[in-house]
Amino acid sequence: MEWTFSLDAVEETAAAFIRAAGKARVFAFHGPMGAGKTTFIHALCTAYGVSSTVSSPTFSIINEYRYPVNGKELPLYHMDLYRLRDEEEAQRAGVEDALYSGHICLVEWPERAPGIFPEETLHVYISLLDTQTRRIKIGNY
Repeated sequence: MEWTFSLDAVEETAAAFIRAAGKARVFAFHGPMGAGKTTFIHALCTAYGVSSTVSSPTFSIINEYRYPVNGKELPLYHMDLYRLRDEEEAQRAGVEDALYSGHICLVEWPERAPGIFPEETLHVYISLLDTQTRRIKIGNY
């Protein structure tokens, strides 16, 4: 699956992405610095119904938000592995626990610890086409 969109349509694209993703729970976002990973994840959080402030977890590594499902508030994890050196450091930070929790996990810079991701992880590739246009492609790692 693939989407090309302008930044002013990011929320509509995020909603379409969620519908297409089906039952996927772990999403690994690949792309260069500035491609829009955090922007797209912010739009995904809005589409899921997260009401708290969504921010980049660059320094905290993991941010936990809550989103509504059937009258309950479930956790949604947003992770940024950019500052991690390897899988061992990711494990110590609790990344692996979140990835295997069964809850939605949106992970930036997954290539920092590729060996800890579940087999069913959905890999998402974001590329910058110009200052206002992005392409998102779902594929294998």
